[in-house]
Order: sequence, then C-alpha cells, then structure tokens
Amino acid sequence: MALLPTNLDMDVLRALVIAMEHGGFARAAERLGRTQSAISLQMKKLEEQVGQPLFRKAGRTVALTDAGDLLLGYARRIVALNDEALSAARGRAMDGTVRVGFPQDLAERWLPAVLGSFHRAHPRIHVEAQVGRGRELRERVAQGALDLALAFGEIGGTPGGSATGAAATLAHLPVAWVALGGFRADPETPVPLALLDAPCMFRQHGIERLDDDRRPWRITFTSPSLSGLWAAVEAGLGVTVRTPLGLPDSLAILEPRYGLPELGSVPLELHRAPSAANPAVDRLHGILADSLAAVLRDAGIK
Repeated sequence: MALLPTNLDMDVLRALVIAMEHGGFARAAERLGRTQSAISLQMKKLEEQVGQPLFRKAGRTVALTDAGDLLLGYARRIVALNDEALSAARGRAMDGTVRVGFPQDLAERWLPAVLGSFHRAHPRIHVEAQVGRGRELRERVAQGALDLALAFGEIGGTPGGSATGAAATLAHLPVAWVALGGFRADPETPVPLALLDAPCMFRQHGIERLDDDRRPWRITFTSPSLSGLWAAVEAGLGVTVRTPLGLPDSLAILEPRYGLPELGSVPLELHRAPSAANPAVDRLHGILADSLAAVLRDAGIK
C-alpha cells in the first residue's frame, strides 16, 4: 500500500517566508503575534516533515542550508498561490499600489518581463517603479517612500546595512573590470576609465583600487546613465567597473591576467519597508525574489 504524501503546514510555510523576509525568528514572531519559541518549534516541525536540516548557524543568527533555500522558493509560491486562490474564490481580485525601486542594471533586460508578467496576473495592482542607485534606493525604503527595492549593498561591506530592518541578500556578485573585447592594459600608460557620474560606489571603488595598486588612470568618459556608459565602453573609450548583471553581449569581463587589480564582490539585496504590509507588496516581493534567483542560478551566480 502506497504511503500517503506529507502535507506541509501552510501556517508553518508562511512563518518561514516571513522569518526570512524580515530578518529572523524574532521579527517573524512580532509580525505574527507569537512568541519566538513558538516560531522555533514550527521550524523544527518543518525540518522533521522535510527530513533535512533547513537552518545553519551564521554568527548570532541563522541562515538557510541549501535544502532550506530550495524550500523557501517553493514556500513563497505556495503561500502566494494560497492567498491568490482565496482572493479569487471570494470574488476580490488583489488590488492596491506597490512602489518599487530597481538598479539601472536590471531596468532594460529583466524588469519589463517581470513587471509584464505581474501585471497580467494582477491587473488591478498599480505599480510605481523607480530606477536609481543603490544608496538612494535604500534610503527611500528606509524613509517609506518605496515599499520594495532591489539594490546593491556596499562593496565588501555587511549585507543589508542598518538603513532598513528587512533586507534579504539574494546573491554576492563579482565586481569586475568590463571592456570591449581585445582590450589590453598597458602598464606604461594610464588606464582609461569610462564611469558613471559621481557619486557612484563602483566608480569610487575602481579608482581606489587603482590608487592602492599605484596604477595611473585617467577618466575618458562620464555619463549619468548606464546605457550611456555601455555605449562608451562599446565604442572603446575605456574600461568600466560593474557586475556581470545586465552586461551587454558585446562586452567582456577582464580576467586577472589583464593586469588590473581585483575588485571583490557586492551583495545584491531585496529591501522592504517595515510599514509595507499588504498582499500586493507580499505578492510582488515573492515574484521578484523567485524570478531574480532563477536568473542568477542560470548565470551560475550565488
């Protein structure tokens, strides 16, 4: 006789999603009106149902194991589908407004497809999208001017920072020198730099690393927009500093053998305002996290 499948508890899955989106069991307990020990017991029950450890120690907090990270993606979709099914069955299509921010790196290739899919599923939700730089987007979330924001953290810094209470790190992206194919760095001449206008974290970091390496440099092009910057690099005006995210096909990441200093990595974070508590924000938050996780996984980025 075949064994009956195990049914995961919806309340426990929702607690998992909230805990991971809001920075731990303590904040999930506050949000759900329960004790932290009750949330911990729920997570222990979930591990027993799955038959795999879902959490690991990470300093004073806990992080997800590979199995936990996999389950979180399913949990987001299950919870979102549950809420959507209830809304549809009760005759109330999900509505509301979501204010969301994105870095320029995601605005051209990835953003239209995600927002288009979201709008087709939830046509009554009004989305207000803003494109900006990392620090600016994080500050807007902290001030309540945005509900959600995908933003770069500080290069080599602590993911999430202290500006917002709920930031999930989706990946650590390599920071790299980007140039037109065939570029060669001549140690006898200044490195030509094509950069975004200041203030720009990537601009500052690249210059500082060249200075640390005692490499001469000169700025050959500046632009307020990423599309303008890509055009300049494609024209061979210089090299720039960026992540592989949204990199045009015509450009290449320069390997260490080209003689330029290493640049480290930067966290890509999904920030949520503490006051952003409505089903529309919950739904878009889950879609953004799942969709971008798939893109990064396909690109081999963790």
